[in-house]
Amino acid sequence: MTFPYHLLQAEKESELVVKLNELTRWHTENCYEYKSMLEKSNALLEASCLEEVPFLPVQLFKLMNLKSVSQENVVKVLTSSGTTGQQVSKIYLDKETSIAQTKALVEVMKPILGNKRLPMILLDTKSVLKDRKSFSARGAGILGFSNFGRKHFYALNDDMTLDVEGLQAYLKEYEGQRILLFGFTFMIWQYVYKEIRDKGLNINFNNSVLIHGGGWKKLKDDAVDALTFNHLLSEQLSIQEVHNYYGMVEQVGSIFVECSKGHLHAPSYADVIIRNPITFDVLPVGQQGLIQVVSELPKSYPGHSLLTEDLGTILGIDDCPCGWKGKYFSVVGRIPKAELRGCSDTFQGGVRL
Repeated sequence: MTFPYHLLQAEKESELVVKLNELTRWHTENCYEYKSMLEKSNALLEASCLEEVPFLPVQLFKLMNLKSVSQENVVKVLTSSGTTGQQVSKIYLDKETSIAQTKALVEVMKPILGNKRLPMILLDTKSVLKDRKSFSARGAGILGFSNFGRKHFYALNDDMTLDVEGLQAYLKEYEGQRILLFGFTFMIWQYVYKEIRDKGLNINFNNSVLIHGGGWKKLKDDAVDALTFNHLLSEQLSIQEVHNYYGMVEQVGSIFVECSKGHLHAPSYADVIIRNPITFDVLPVGQQGLIQVVSELPKSYPGHSLLTEDLGTILGIDDCPCGWKGKYFSVVGRIPKAELRGCSDTFQGGVRL
């Protein structure tokens, strides 16, 4: 893979649709349930454009065990976040898909983080990685982004309190160096920002870059949007560079990261389509609708084209002021009555999921 934002949309689409058609055929041949669903819906196996690639509702992964490889080739099972009693998605990864997703994540983040591994503070607790074979969405996110860091430090204790002494010692040790911070939006807000603010702690992250995602719903309940979040973190913690990202466990590796102008971008191996929530017709630039995500990465399970439960808007194509090409977009939240299942939304009442 090369720089993931260099292709103009038309060029990218022509390459991507070929790869997606190959995946549709592969999953049709190797996943009986997927084949049955496509046959019943008279879906096209050979799409001429991105919008024609058949999609599955992301909710299906909660109801069915969908995989296109044999069980003995499964090396990792990812589960979506879900509050107690909710069904969770199960995503089956073989070695090939797992490696492809890791490589893609590295390429997507290189324009922001560069090639060198940075000292890294994970704004979470280490216990989320207990089982190395089966990961929650939080665990998968931490594991994936850990590749960009070195000398990893977990800022939260198991009871979700801040390890103040350890954090201050770490920041002193790497004073003057660029530090990578990673965590889930709501948890950063609730267990890092609020604790530091309420206790009047003097913690200065200074020369650091924060990558965060998931869990916006609870912040909106607190009337906190992205601009407010960034401003308060800068004011209280001196964090100057913040990049939100949009992604989901059903397409781990296919993440859409914010550019320097605050816009989410689709990389060269993935894309977004906005559809009318009622008719599923494709909507033009500037109109809000359901987000469909496509990716050339998922080979071990039929997740290459998924209709999400999220609402978003394509803001433009090939003309973002940051210089990155392709579509750039915004996400406004989950459709009404969709389950509360964001990576960090599901940390409730001291229960880790």
